[in-house]
Amino acid sequence: MEKLARILLAEDSKNEIELTLNALEEINLANEVFVVHDGEEALNYLYYRGEYADRPNGNPAVILLDLKMPKVDGLEVLREIKQDENLKTITVVVLTSSRMESDLMKSYELDVNAYIVKPVNFQEFVKSVKELGAFWAILNEAPSGSVSKMIK
Repeated sequence: MEKLARILLAEDSKNEIELTLNALEEINLANEVFVVHDGEEALNYLYYRGEYADRPNGNPAVILLDLKMPKVDGLEVLREIKQDENLKTITVVVLTSSRMESDLMKSYELDVNAYIVKPVNFQEFVKSVKELGAFWAILNEAPSGSVSKMIK
């Protein structure tokens, strides 16, 4: 059986991590979701550094990226990913509370695949994450070599 690619969730809020994981679980997402808590940890994961030196091979299928994180912010993580030949085809979805036009524009200038503002309302947040997971898992066509089946 083909192993499904991981999803990398880069988020510093424990509450939003839990909400995101629960919402993805509700749509029967079969992929492993790996969580990192800041931008530096996300880059360490992607580049097999430090505690991630021995992580399983392969890039994540999707990165759900918060912009406002400690150590290294999401825009810098996005910049690094999209400038790296080995990482630039990873689907990156900014999932943020920032409604700042400058964050939106900068994200698209850096070739983000989607920019989603987190709703404040709990039910709307869960609905948004479910729709996001379903879109990238079912509808989106991934580059060759990527894992396309993500739902059980």
